[in-house]
Amino acid sequence: MADHQPENEPLVEVRDLKVYFPVLAGVLRRKVGEVKAVDKVSLDIMQGETLGLVGESGCGKTTAGRAILRLNDITDGTVKIKGKYIHKSSLKEIRKIRPTMQMIFQDPQESLNPRMTVSAIISEPLTEHQNLSKKEREERVFDLMDSVGLNRDFATRYPHEFSGGQRQRIGIARALALNPELIVCDEPIAALDVSIQAQVVNLLEDLQEERNLTYLFISHDLGMVRHIATRVAVMYLGQIVEIGKSESLYSSPLHPYTEALLSAVPEADPEIERTRKAIVLSGDVPSPANPPEGCNFCNRCPKAFDICHKVEPTLTEIEPGRFVSCHLYNG
Repeated sequence: MADHQPENEPLVEVRDLKVYFPVLAGVLRRKVGEVKAVDKVSLDIMQGETLGLVGESGCGKTTAGRAILRLNDITDGTVKIKGKYIHKSSLKEIRKIRPTMQMIFQDPQESLNPRMTVSAIISEPLTEHQNLSKKEREERVFDLMDSVGLNRDFATRYPHEFSGGQRQRIGIARALALNPELIVCDEPIAALDVSIQAQVVNLLEDLQEERNLTYLFISHDLGMVRHIATRVAVMYLGQIVEIGKSESLYSSPLHPYTEALLSAVPEADPEIERTRKAIVLSGDVPSPANPPEGCNFCNRCPKAFDICHKVEPTLTEIEPGRFVSCHLYNG
């Protein structure tokens, strides 16, 4: 569990964020519906903390992360970064504040240009946003390579010459080039071998400590999120169902979906592991184009009752810093 203590000030404030994609059909490609990829998401990310965003594949985590950085268009809601509303900012304004917010992508193979050298990849943001001489740029690239543990001799090599872990270090160096405050880490270790996942996570923690970085760490690996995150938000079918401090959320999950997710995470203690039972959810995740009436989770929830099928619950603070969207607690 990360012991990095955030300052008590939100760097990012998201309110009722919606990202809907149109469903088109017919020869004329008319809109016949919409996919609610992100639906009424509200969360704060505190200065200097790591907020883990977890959930199954397809729940909208990556779309939410991209929308916060304005890499995806926002349908509705507000996003405020460092006191500035960016959800309606023009591309010109976004370009000005882009250096403060960066992203580390899931697959380093896909996110690095195979025709560019390591030096060119890392210096691209510097060329785009800063007016440095060639010598200054070169020095900055070397400093960044040092900070992520890459040998300076690698500067003239190409991405295909590196392992997955090294490629991800190149991606991290590129993200750090403009001294950002917020980094959205989109499944940054999912494409890596288990043996090097911990190395990359440790690197991210060290960099956070050195540079006072703020992370939104998106992952479906709950074990790893427990290690790195200060607080955790659990997402299901485009909505946040629970947010809380990592320690309390893992030790006493409140939402039935969080309980089910955590029941599948292996325990290090063999005694606990032997007596534990995984909660197996019935049915499949509904389509975000056609979510159920009432609570999104009602058709799979082992604790659902009448109101769950009719009324949508709201994310409610039930103890300081602990929010749950569930009728078991909303009443």
